[in-house]
Amino acid sequence: SSSVLYLPVAHSSAKARKEALAVRPAPSLKRSACRSVPTAYPSPQCSKMLATRLGRVCAPRARHLSSNDLKFFAGVPEVTKEGVAIIRLDNKSQKMNTLSPALQDEAKMLWKELTAKHDVKAAVFISAKPDNFIAGADIGMLAAKKKAGEEDSLRTVCLSGHAMFDELKGSGVPFVAAIHGACLGGGLEWAMKCDSRIASTSPKTKLGLPEVKLGLLPGWGGTYALPKLVGLTEALPMILQGKEVRPDKAKKIGLVDAVCDPAALEALAVQTALSLSQGKKKQKKRSWMRWATEDVSFGRDFVFKKAKEQVDKSTRGKYPAAYEILNCVENGLGKKPSDAFAFEADAFVRLAKTNESSALIGLFDGITAAKKNPYPGTSKPSSVAVLGAGLMGAGIAQVSAEKGLSVALKDVSPEGLAKGVAYVAGNLDKKVKRRRMDAFKRNTIVSSITGYHDSDGGNAEAFAKKAQDLDVVIEAVFENLDLKHKVFGTVSGLVRDDCVLATNTSAIPIEKVAAGIDKPERVLGMHYFSPVPSMQLLEIIPHAGTNKESMSKAFSVGIKQGKTCIEVADVPGFYVNRALAPMMAEVAPLFEDGVTPKQLDEAILDLGMPVGPITLLDEVGADVGLHVQHTMLADSTMGSRMAGAKPEMLQHLVDQNWKGRKDGKGFFVYKGKKKEPHQPVLDYVEKSIKQRDAELTKEQIQDRYLSRFVNEALICLQEGILKSPADGDLGAVFGTGFLPFTGGPFRMIDAVGAQLYADKLSRLADEHGDHFAPAQLLLDHAKAGTKFHP
Repeated sequence: SSSVLYLPVAHSSAKARKEALAVRPAPSLKRSACRSVPTAYPSPQCSKMLATRLGRVCAPRARHLSSNDLKFFAGVPEVTKEGVAIIRLDNKSQKMNTLSPALQDEAKMLWKELTAKHDVKAAVFISAKPDNFIAGADIGMLAAKKKAGEEDSLRTVCLSGHAMFDELKGSGVPFVAAIHGACLGGGLEWAMKCDSRIASTSPKTKLGLPEVKLGLLPGWGGTYALPKLVGLTEALPMILQGKEVRPDKAKKIGLVDAVCDPAALEALAVQTALSLSQGKKKQKKRSWMRWATEDVSFGRDFVFKKAKEQVDKSTRGKYPAAYEILNCVENGLGKKPSDAFAFEADAFVRLAKTNESSALIGLFDGITAAKKNPYPGTSKPSSVAVLGAGLMGAGIAQVSAEKGLSVALKDVSPEGLAKGVAYVAGNLDKKVKRRRMDAFKRNTIVSSITGYHDSDGGNAEAFAKKAQDLDVVIEAVFENLDLKHKVFGTVSGLVRDDCVLATNTSAIPIEKVAAGIDKPERVLGMHYFSPVPSMQLLEIIPHAGTNKESMSKAFSVGIKQGKTCIEVADVPGFYVNRALAPMMAEVAPLFEDGVTPKQLDEAILDLGMPVGPITLLDEVGADVGLHVQHTMLADSTMGSRMAGAKPEMLQHLVDQNWKGRKDGKGFFVYKGKKKEPHQPVLDYVEKSIKQRDAELTKEQIQDRYLSRFVNEALICLQEGILKSPADGDLGAVFGTGFLPFTGGPFRMIDAVGAQLYADKLSRLADEHGDHFAPAQLLLDHAKAGTKFHP
């Protein structure tokens, strides 16, 4: 019959048909063949047998994972002949590996299939990324939970991470973390879940738990695991301050078991994993210090008492995360892991609901966004010149050379040049001493700075040749317009037409600098803050004629230097000094009302600022403060907002050579690292400035001082001096130390409420004058009920 045509051969007996089907399974049949199973055969037995056989052939097979299926791993893990699985972490959609529930799910699925197919004896986690192991948790996921009001669900996220690793470790095989690059936050917690940790000696490798900087705490067992590994005295600073440690230090404290060259990392990790699978693990001897500070109740109580005192002093109670961390670490001692993890997860949720965590995460997002050049271009600057080898110029040269830029450092004299190079070398020597850099790297950086000077033998011809290859020239000479024109005049004819000419002025309008220079469209401002190596902010200021190509190069250099760059309009003081000037102008009126220098500093420190206004004035220098004050008083656009400024007070300090730390005397007398009140200055304030004893409260002092900065920041945004509220927050926090736990003035207003802050300013204006009158932009937001950040 026609139905027999489905069979390749007809057989005369059921036995023959059965044998034929057994040895000829028709492997070429596809799943669609199941739809064409014959329904009529010479015998019912043949029909049943063939249908069964075809069904077995055509049934869907279990699908195995392929590299294309994986989003968080580089591919299907390889397994050595000894049974060591090498699992490569690789978030394919991002530069950095980050932890998320999706990664956890994929890890479980990958491990389940891996152990089903192979006899895995041990496993190594290693990153396929060139510069990070796991950089932490997915901040975007966390921010989305907060925005949706779903913070409570983060408890499950925290605990599910423990469950995931419990499932992996339930197989009974040892795990090794091979760490190269950033291993931070959840990345370090992942590594601490492993049985051993090996770190590469690369400068890119760093380990830490920085969650406190986001107003949070380690949510995946860090407050429990780190003290167990390294002891309380090492763990508490790392968690409370978010300190990062380098490989050598990590090995010394017991955070990692070995360090090696990056090229040997994988091989050593595989060897370690194999040894662990064979039961070869060396037990670490516990130090007497750990016994005294952890097992002895008196010692343990002393450690936590001192830690609490340090937290009180450094945070002034403004960072709730630090106190939750202390509670979690103390609670975890002697507890079983599951109880400690649950306690930690509950604390994580509480912190996730705070304004402080929202503000600090917002600040983190702003920093991340600032790493992208707003003027994308095709050219990548590689060579810069710095004119002037003083503290600012030498600092600019250092941060440029450290990041791989070729640097020409030029000064008027060989002595000035030598001091500048010595400044750079001294700063790098400190890094070598602290093991943040090796001697080879230090020497490489110093050698990348080529020095020139204007005296005889200053290599004028060599500089002229070098100038042809320069992408950006940055002048860092004294604040004198004629001098800046003269300095730029010596190089403008030597460099290419597309070379950017940047001035590091803090007050002179960029338009005036550009007016005396050929091809002014390449001129702009790059305002660094002192000391340059440690201050993160860079203001980039175009004048009306600056072209986009020059802005692109300036941002590229600033980002390359590791700076947080913001664009600011060309007005006196730019943004930071413009907003700072009215706030510093309020110092004299507070003195007039009977506030003492010590009382003012203490009130502002208690507010949460990193430094008080009196200490700030001594650090900057009374001469610099006087120059800025004169500049802002001369600016007619400031109106009454500089009211209260007393330049004669600063002039008196300058005339007496009491300019601050640079003179050894200011409001304080400086003796090495110590300082004490300078009585003659205190007497001057008491007799010549004070007019009344208003008996101001600490809160009144704080409101009057801080609100003048906030209001001026609002006006800067209102007048287009700032591009965005995010730039205003970054500039305030990284330029002046403005209350980091608030996220900056604009996030602070969002948290407080525009209407409440406008009401505060209106009350101050009624009591003290129109210079406190709220900015119109604030009133508009109060009326509309809108926020500066969505």
